[in-house]
Amino acid sequence: MARKRRVWIPDFFYHIVSRGNRRDALFHDDSDFKIFLHILRQIHKKNPFEIASYCLMTNHYHLLMRSQKQPISKVMALLNKRYADYYNTKNKVTGHVFEKRFYDKIINTNLDMLEVSAYIHLNPLEAGMVKRPELYQWSSYRYYVHVSSHPHLNMAAVFDCLSGSKLEKREAYQRFVKEKKKKSEMTIS
Repeated sequence: MARKRRVWIPDFFYHIVSRGNRRDALFHDDSDFKIFLHILRQIHKKNPFEIASYCLMTNHYHLLMRSQKQPISKVMALLNKRYADYYNTKNKVTGHVFEKRFYDKIINTNLDMLEVSAYIHLNPLEAGMVKRPELYQWSSYRYYVHVSSHPHLNMAAVFDCLSGSKLEKREAYQRFVKEKKKKSEMTIS
């Protein structure tokens, strides 16, 4: 039976998730995280896309991504193939590195954009890896908190879902994430 063809709408962002095969670790040490981000930058040079938020966890990763020139499937095939080649070579193994096709969900509204970005940024907190999301090194949230920019990060895509000046939008997004964190903590209690 053939797989269902993915829908690609160039003007929309997608929440992308890719998980290690058998939920095994994709990233064993800092160099693995760094190589993954390096591969992402290399692919971006030839196949431009936008990343609004990201988080690399131990056994999976999240991207809030839009690709206007190439189908997201093509970008993801390049990314996962190159990382799998690196992973297998480094670890002297063969076979599948990723569990199955990546998960993707189209982002239709500003609220969806904010919700998914916050979900991505709260992942390390939910997993008990850090006490505050800005402390997690392999997430884009620290760029959202600190007044800094990142050459491959389109924070405006998230900030533009909010009103006010640049600073007010940054502060509003941080409040939004804190509220999501509180709601999550109340559900766990």
